[in-house]
Amino acid sequence: MAVQVVMRITFLLLLTTYELAEAAAPIAKPNCSDSCGDIYIPYPFGKTTECYLNYWFKIVCNETGGSLKAFLPSIGMEVLEIHLTDPYNNYYFWNDPGLIRLNVPIISSNCKSLSSGNIGGVDISGSPFYFSSYRDKFISVGCDNLALMTSIDPMVVVGCKSNCTDKSMIEDIKLKNCLGRKCCITTIPSGIQVLNASFRSIKEENKVSEECKYAFLADDKWLSSEDITYKVQSLEYVPVVLEWTASEFITVDSDELRRRNSEGYPTLYETKYYYCLKGYQGNPYLPTGCQVICSSLGALFLFTIIWCLYRMIKKRNKIKLKKKFFKKNGGLLLQQQLSSNDNNVQNTKLFNSKELKNATNHFNKNRILGKGGQSTVYKGMLADGRIVAIKKCNTVDKGNIEKFINEIIILSQINHRNVVKLLGWCLETEVPLLVYEFIPNGTLFQYIHEENEEFPLLTWDMRLRIATEVAGALSYLHSVASLPIYHRDIKSSNILLDDKYRVKVADFGTSRSVAIDQSHVTTLVYGTFGYLDPEYFQTSQFTEKSDVYSFGVVLVELLTGKKPVFLTRSQEDLSLSTYFIHSVKENRLFDILDTQVRKDGNKHEVMAIANLAQRCLHLYGKKRPTMTEIMMELEGVQKISPAQPNFEELDYVRNEEMGPWNDISILSSSSLEIGEPSSSFVLPLLSHID
Repeated sequence: MAVQVVMRITFLLLLTTYELAEAAAPIAKPNCSDSCGDIYIPYPFGKTTECYLNYWFKIVCNETGGSLKAFLPSIGMEVLEIHLTDPYNNYYFWNDPGLIRLNVPIISSNCKSLSSGNIGGVDISGSPFYFSSYRDKFISVGCDNLALMTSIDPMVVVGCKSNCTDKSMIEDIKLKNCLGRKCCITTIPSGIQVLNASFRSIKEENKVSEECKYAFLADDKWLSSEDITYKVQSLEYVPVVLEWTASEFITVDSDELRRRNSEGYPTLYETKYYYCLKGYQGNPYLPTGCQVICSSLGALFLFTIIWCLYRMIKKRNKIKLKKKFFKKNGGLLLQQQLSSNDNNVQNTKLFNSKELKNATNHFNKNRILGKGGQSTVYKGMLADGRIVAIKKCNTVDKGNIEKFINEIIILSQINHRNVVKLLGWCLETEVPLLVYEFIPNGTLFQYIHEENEEFPLLTWDMRLRIATEVAGALSYLHSVASLPIYHRDIKSSNILLDDKYRVKVADFGTSRSVAIDQSHVTTLVYGTFGYLDPEYFQTSQFTEKSDVYSFGVVLVELLTGKKPVFLTRSQEDLSLSTYFIHSVKENRLFDILDTQVRKDGNKHEVMAIANLAQRCLHLYGKKRPTMTEIMMELEGVQKISPAQPNFEELDYVRNEEMGPWNDISILSSSSLEIGEPSSSFVLPLLSHID
């Protein structure tokens, strides 16, 4: 509210200042319009007979293409700007002229793209206008080209040479870089009122060139400010500056001259040009002349004070808004959790919103790495050059905020080479942001299940190493971390691969820390179809063996190449774990192995991994191995290097009673709606809520 009040006051002040300046220092005659669209028209120029000095200074204002444009009919050109003195000149000279900027046509010769093939020059002889020698440059474009300005003093030669190896290259040039290749540029003498050009061959200077050539004058300020590539043949006009004077048309009484000079208003030197002294403003060609600008300075001072006040209030409101977002995004909860945490919290950074906006180009959609129902991950580059992944919460609700805060707390306690590293966070934006190390090679799910040339085939050795690294990370979480941590959402889409295809376990939003003497956590049933532990589904008690079950599903994915949930021929949904156990029971392990596993997998290693997967998928958690035991078994398998497999002689994995699988299936299509395999769900078992 305060900002709006200040803005209104500022607007009124600006309006008042403008009106005072207009009243104190008019630029046109009384009752005369002083503009055409956004172009100011100072006297001696004007739009009607009583408003301009004579015909040379008449301005016609027409509506063209939906906007007002000014024209100077005396020389037939469009007006772009009119100035009493050069606005770029900070000094005052006795011969400082008035300037007018116009659109002047380009001269061409033998150009088939133009209807006539040739366009002539400009002649403003007899007018009070001259091409500006210090603002305009002569430019020529063409190959094997010697361009000369004509209709000037025969003793003065003005021109330049340009050449190029490819004639088509003249179509695309940067005019400000005309150094003789494709185009050239040179200065012009003062006092020129005729613009024309002749073209000659460089090789034979007396021979008229038959190639398409262009020549024109252009405002040097326009040239230096433009850095785009032009197709010269598409240009018809370019900005050119003319100098002008009205002194020879003005008769001033000698007493009036003395009065003006003594009072510091308009100053006249050698009856040539008028201008206002520094510290004055106005139009020296009008009787009101130049006026001191102290009143405007006072208004400017007041405006500066109000503007500073506005900036101060805006900054204060911005700080208040950031505090509001910090509180809403769980900042206070995070501070409380971190302060009460007895563990060694890793060094993470609190990023500001501006830094992360710049890193992602304002969260440009082209920077999106992945998108889910709860968050979107962007690729970003920090000011120090580091590439990072920035997770942005999609919606602000209690559940999502708690997951973000939980992930910060969990990852702040972890330091393991196979767990994605949290670099920092930002809670001062509308939705919370988490900053991670950037993992460039996607997810394990993509390599197993998506056919893409960008994803190399996973060899058996790679699969075995990946499984070992995942097991090592989970063993660390369960047994080595200062407080045991249950991941609660192990799946192939949460296993990332870095530039050397090493594992980085990610997504700890639903993870939980437990006391050393605590065997489980009782929560709402949360997980992903195909990976969810049946025992957890029945009891709502999540144990370390629930992570083991999910890991077992990942092992089966690596063995079979199948998704955790898939359609059978009868169009019924089937979980991979159930499919795997039944296939082993029926001695069909060879039939369900992935092609790449059959191709280069070692017989004994495959049998060992299949046996391990069966034990991980045991219906009863107590009969499953621990993650430490799994890690040690996998490391042992890696050390064995027997002969290459002969799957025709493969002994099928020994069947072990796994429990009543036919009686318990958490993926029955009659009881649950099944979504995408990678989607998560929550089942509110009210009797087991925390």
